Amino acid sequence: MKEPGQGSQEITLLRGRRIVLGVTGSIAAYKAAALASRLTQAGAQVDAVLSRAATRFVTPLTFQSLTGRRAYVDDDMWGAESHILHVGLAHGADLVVVAPATANTLAKMAHGSADSLLTVTALAASCPLLVAPAMDAGMFAHAATQENLRLLRQRGVIVVGPVSGRMASGMVGPGRMVEPEELLGHIRLALARGGHLAGRQVVVTAGGTREPLDPVRLLTNRSSGKQGYAIAQAALDRGAQVVLISAPTALPTPVGAHRVDVETAEELKQAVFQHAPQADVLFMAAAVADFRPRKVVPEKIKRQKGALRLELEPTEDILGSLAAARQEWGRPTVVVGFAAESGDLVENARAKVAAKGLDLIVANDISAPDAGFDVDTNRVVTVDAAGVVQELPLMSKVQVAEILVERVIHLLEEYERP
Repeated sequence: MKEPGQGSQEITLLRGRRIVLGVTGSIAAYKAAALASRLTQAGAQVDAVLSRAATRFVTPLTFQSLTGRRAYVDDDMWGAESHILHVGLAHGADLVVVAPATANTLAKMAHGSADSLLTVTALAASCPLLVAPAMDAGMFAHAATQENLRLLRQRGVIVVGPVSGRMASGMVGPGRMVEPEELLGHIRLALARGGHLAGRQVVVTAGGTREPLDPVRLLTNRSSGKQGYAIAQAALDRGAQVVLISAPTALPTPVGAHRVDVETAEELKQAVFQHAPQADVLFMAAAVADFRPRKVVPEKIKRQKGALRLELEPTEDILGSLAAARQEWGRPTVVVGFAAESGDLVENARAKVAAKGLDLIVANDISAPDAGFDVDTNRVVTVDAAGVVQELPLMSKVQVAEILVERVIHLLEEYERP
C-alpha cells in the first residue's frame, strides 16, 4: 500500500476527463509522449491522434503503451468507422490539445482545413482547444504564423508558448515547445473554467518569513510552503483567480497564479492588506515570524568568544490587525487561519478563532515527524466559527488542500444564501 503523500500522481480535476492529444511533426513530439504519460497518471483518458509527419518522430505504439488506449493515425480515417471516428473523438472530448503544434498545422487550423484526422477532429470539436506551438524561431516570427495565431486566439483557442531556447537548427529564440509539466498546468486551467470558484478571487499566503539579523544571517522557520502552494493549486483547479503571497521557497509557482514575493513579516502584512480588500477568500497559510531582531546590524557580526546576545521584539499580529480592517472593507467573505502548535491543539485553535474573528482555523501538531513543516503529508484539525471540530487523518498536503477549498466553497454558499 502506498503511503500518504507518496501515492499516485492522480489529480482530482483530471480524473476521468477525456483529452484528445494531437501530435504533429516536430522533434518536440517526444515531449508529447511525456505529457501523455503524465495525463494518464493524473487520471485522464488520453486519445492520441498523430499526424503523418508525427509518425516519423514517434510511433502510435509509444502512445498506446503510455495511455493504455488506442492511438490514431491518418490511415484510420479510411477504415469501416471512418465516417464517425472524428465525430466520436471530438464530441467525447473535454479538451483538445495539440502539442507540439507545427506552423503547418496552425495554418490549417486557422483556415479551417480538414485534410487529416487531427484537423478534422479539431474542426468538429465543441470543447476548448489548446495549442502549444513548436517550430524554428524564424518560422514562428514570420508574419503568416503570427497572423494564424492571432486568428486562433480571436476564436478562443488557448495558445501556450512557445518559449525561447536553442532549436534543432542551432538557432536561439522563441519557438521551443513548453515543458510537459508547465503544459499540464495550462490544461488544468482550461478544464477549471466554470468551476465553483469561477469569478472569485482567492488570496493565499505561503512559506516561512525571514527576519534579517545582519547582511548574511536571518531568523526563519522550517516551513517549506508546500501546504500553501497546494491550496493555491486547489483553488485554481476550481476556477478561482489566485494571488499567491509567498515567502522565499524553491517551489514552482502554480500555473495561473499571480505570485507576490515577500520576505519579512512586515512585507507580508503589506501585501495582504493590498490584496485582501478585493478578495472573496483569504488563506493565511504562511508561517509568519512571531519575533524579529530589534536592531538589524549593517555589517556582518564577527565570531567572538562568549555568548552572543540578541534582543528580539514581537512582529505585528497580521490576523489580529486584519480582523478590524475586515469590518471596514466588508471583505474577504471567508478568512482561514493556520496554527502550528506543539500542544493543546483544539483548545488553542478555538481560542484563535474567537480572538481573530476567523471563519475557520487549521491547526497541526508540529512535533509530529510525519506532518507539518517540510514534509509532503499533514494531519490537521479544523475548527470553525461555531466551534465545530473536524479531525483529518494523515494525508497528503494536496488532499488537505482540496478538503479545505471544498469547506470554503460551502462557507461561501452558506454566507451568501438568501
